[in-house]
Amino acid sequence: MNEGRLGAPIGRRPVGQGWRLFLWLAAAFNFVVGLLGMLSPAASFDARLIGLFVFAFGIVYLQAARDPERLAPVLWAGVIAKVGTAALFAPQGFGADGSLLVASAVVIDALFAVGFLAFLLSRGGDL
Repeated sequence: MNEGRLGAPIGRRPVGQGWRLFLWLAAAFNFVVGLLGMLSPAASFDARLIGLFVFAFGIVYLQAARDPERLAPVLWAGVIAKVGTAALFAPQGFGADGSLLVASAVVIDALFAVGFLAFLLSRGGDL
């Protein structure tokens, strides 16, 4: 692929620092939540496994933050993961016995999903 000015593929705008920061924050959020899930002494095996997957998605977001022009399409997996996680955990966060911690994570995941979508659609949304 030919590259234009600033190393961005021809026909694409370079990604701004705000988007890069957003992707770094997504990575940091997943690293923290994933580590907490894996290392919690009260966590079941299933919770530790979920923590591992959350942490692994943090690596995806970190790589996308480092090279967003090239790796933006992998964020479609992030959209699916964030929307799915928010939907699956919403009853635990907002139900009758809801947890403020879980509700906060659901809201943050939903916001990251919206952000990923905005980023992808602003770049053409190709897979």
